[in-house]
Amino acid sequence: MPDSQPQPPHSPSPSDSAGPGSLLLAGARLADGRTVDVRLHGGRIEAVGTAGSLTPRRAPGPGGNVDPGGRLDLGGYLLLPAPADPHVHADTALTADVPGPVSYDPEDVQRRVTEAALLQLGHGATAFRAHVRVGDVAGLGALTAVLRTRRSLRGLADLTAVAMPRVLTGVAGADGLAILRDAVKMGADVVGGCPDLDPDPTGYVEAVLEVAAEHGCPVDLHTDAADPARLARLAAMAGGLRPGVAVGPCDGLGRLPAEVVSRAADGLAAAGVTVVCLPQGACGASDRPDGTAPVRLLRAAGVRVTAGSGALRDVSNPVGRGDPLEAAYLLASRHGLRPEEAYDAVSAAARAALGLPEVRVEAGFPAELVAVRGDRLAGALSLAYSRIVVHRGRVVARTSAVREYGDATASTDLGLPRQGRGGRGRRDGHGGQGGQGGPGDMT
Repeated sequence: MPDSQPQPPHSPSPSDSAGPGSLLLAGARLADGRTVDVRLHGGRIEAVGTAGSLTPRRAPGPGGNVDPGGRLDLGGYLLLPAPADPHVHADTALTADVPGPVSYDPEDVQRRVTEAALLQLGHGATAFRAHVRVGDVAGLGALTAVLRTRRSLRGLADLTAVAMPRVLTGVAGADGLAILRDAVKMGADVVGGCPDLDPDPTGYVEAVLEVAAEHGCPVDLHTDAADPARLARLAAMAGGLRPGVAVGPCDGLGRLPAEVVSRAADGLAAAGVTVVCLPQGACGASDRPDGTAPVRLLRAAGVRVTAGSGALRDVSNPVGRGDPLEAAYLLASRHGLRPEEAYDAVSAAARAALGLPEVRVEAGFPAELVAVRGDRLAGALSLAYSRIVVHRGRVVARTSAVREYGDATASTDLGLPRQGRGGRGRRDGHGGQGGQGGPGDMT
């Protein structure tokens, strides 16, 4: 019998529109060790049952045919809630090798944002928050391009935009404040920026919070948090603001004494401020490439900690991958989080920071999923090459990695795993069993 039957739907949101048809994910391993079938319909998980207990959905009415969505064999795959990326610099992505200054021509930006979003979608992220420069050189052109890309990606991924002005205080800040208000009217979802770059950081935060309150927008601010007094003022001003405040990367906290960090963490937790760290590398002009805050201390204080990708192959990080599973791997391998905690930082915590509904592999939850080759979370974070990505109940991206050895005969003699063709591969999680491009590939 199914372990999880249909539940009353959650409150609708813009990302909950019904997906076409239905899809049965058969024989997937869950993080708790169970092997299950998962049936998707209308953009949600309709039912979860023990392996072999579910069948593809049939059309309504007597003698209805099997839904054309069909069945996908996920034997050898670990099925997880899909990651989300709360901190992407999409407007400058993929510019590391471009000579001269970065182009903010809307067509150039739209091309870069689209390519970057598809790269991250292939990694498994089905939602992104793009931090977009507005004012001065960029004007509103980069934001216009991001908003166009958001429309073009509908059905593949959810993209939201943060408007980031440079200066908001004094005479020079008047134009920036006007641009920020115009950006929100154009469609920017979040109000943000870099208070550390303004001559009056506290005044900058006040201006951002005022605009956010006017329009009911979330706030997302860049800060290294190296000044604990300034961070405490930010937390005090932001406390209780809805729909919420995020700050990052807060890597400066890691250079402060532990007792100072502990007090700062308590203030952030009390104010409900989310910290977005960047374990794959800091963004912006910085001689400190590690964008990771002291995540264990923050989590112990009750701060919601999530992780973003930051720079994706721009001048700040020319090798940035924009891979949430790599971010989770780094949190586990370098910063002491358990694999489950590390993955939560790029999935459940990231979705909460973006204001998205929770995802669990249970009936009634949104069908935002990623299948990764492997049978345990730690192994998936270590060797997460092959991935199948589900957004709104349908497969939107596949990445297949094939490993082969030089001497096939020797590989067979040694009992080494090898890629299967046409159903000849292994079914124990170490080898493939499908054709090229299918789920039977090998990590």
